[in-house]
Amino acid sequence: MEETMQVDDFGSTSISQAPAPAQPTESGNLQTPLITREIQVKVHIRRPERDSWVYMGRGLVSQEVTGHSSRVVVRALTTNRLLTQFGEGTDLQAEKRGNFVVIGCVEDSGVVSWSLNALNNSETLRLLASIELACYKCKNALTDPRKAGKDRKKVDRIIKDDRRRRHRRRKDQEALIDAFARSNIATESTAMTDDAPAPS
Repeated sequence: MEETMQVDDFGSTSISQAPAPAQPTESGNLQTPLITREIQVKVHIRRPERDSWVYMGRGLVSQEVTGHSSRVVVRALTTNRLLTQFGEGTDLQAEKRGNFVVIGCVEDSGVVSWSLNALNNSETLRLLASIELACYKCKNALTDPRKAGKDRKKVDRIIKDDRRRRHRRRKDQEALIDAFARSNIATESTAMTDDAPAPS
């Protein structure tokens, strides 16, 4: 990955969202979602205003297609618990970094970042394509392409600003550590000079 992944802890908390209801068909019956082949991943999350990633465990990513809409669902591998989901209503930016897909989601509380680590490059490309397909706002793009373009730029700008703030905090922290280290070295050097025996 382009950025160093710092892991705080193996947190058990997750952002769970209720599954989207199945869409009724024209006959009034509930339509069962078509689930594509699942992709096994390692899941990390970075919450708003945090610089470190938290490991959520192993998960399974699937694309559920209902009618003309689809969503990408991430569930825990062992418990099948819903960790997160992405769909047409999700404001996000997805990027491939090695075998990772990093997804920045713009929410009311800030930018929530998800990192999905697939097994190989082929699975990573499939994962990225599934997310982009499920989250492409085709209705907005067709009805009002100008507004759709503005909305996309706004999401990109919010995520870029969040990244800049995070990098600035990291630089400030590193500068503070360097200053503290230099201060300790200077203090130890002074103490050694004071303890030296006087010349005879």
